[in-house]
Amino acid sequence: MTSLSESRSELDAITADIELTLVSIIQGVALTVLIETSREVIARLDWMMWPYVLSGLIIILVFWSRVVLHILTVIRWPLEFGHNFLYIACALVEAFSFAQLGKPGRWFAFVAAFLAVGWLLFAYDLRLIRMRVRDHTGDASNCLYGLVTRDQWLNLGLLLPAFFLVNVACAVAIHLRPEFFLARNGHVWLVALQLMAFAGYLSYVVIFYARLAPLIAPARAEWRAKSRANGTPD
Repeated sequence: MTSLSESRSELDAITADIELTLVSIIQGVALTVLIETSREVIARLDWMMWPYVLSGLIIILVFWSRVVLHILTVIRWPLEFGHNFLYIACALVEAFSFAQLGKPGRWFAFVAAFLAVGWLLFAYDLRLIRMRVRDHTGDASNCLYGLVTRDQWLNLGLLLPAFFLVNVACAVAIHLRPEFFLARNGHVWLVALQLMAFAGYLSYVVIFYARLAPLIAPARAEWRAKSRANGTPD
């Protein structure tokens, strides 16, 4: 007979699979939009639009990698509908952003909107992280969630607001000075800044994963050990 602990472990795995499938699908849709909007730009060798394409690609990589980190460290049963709905909302605004390729002012405005929805997602996910912190299963999990919590607050309090404000400032600058940023292609400097910022953030995510990776397996082992000892679900 399957124990309650084994059933919960199976549900945890199913929940993680659902989230990974969802994020892969929605980012696949976003990538499709980016490909469709960038096809002509690349075909006619419009090099001034290429940084936008690269920036969009990095946004997709950042989104996917952040979600994978979340799945590896936080996601367990029960399935969080609100959390997944925010994934879909983020992807929708992300796709709208990519549809603005060739319209610099709108591009920065929609990317700012995407970041705003992303901030809401980070804020919502604090509750999930606190649930994991309350487990108190051992040293590895405590260390893991200490790192995850600090990262979450860093994104909420500094990184995402900074990215949002920079993109809003770029959109406003283009609106106020179109003679420079559009007629004289000054927007290239703005998208270069955006590209470097997102590339830097992607590097941060990869480095952060390298710090978390050694703790993930021991933390999960502690969950299972506590479950067996207490006779409760993982």
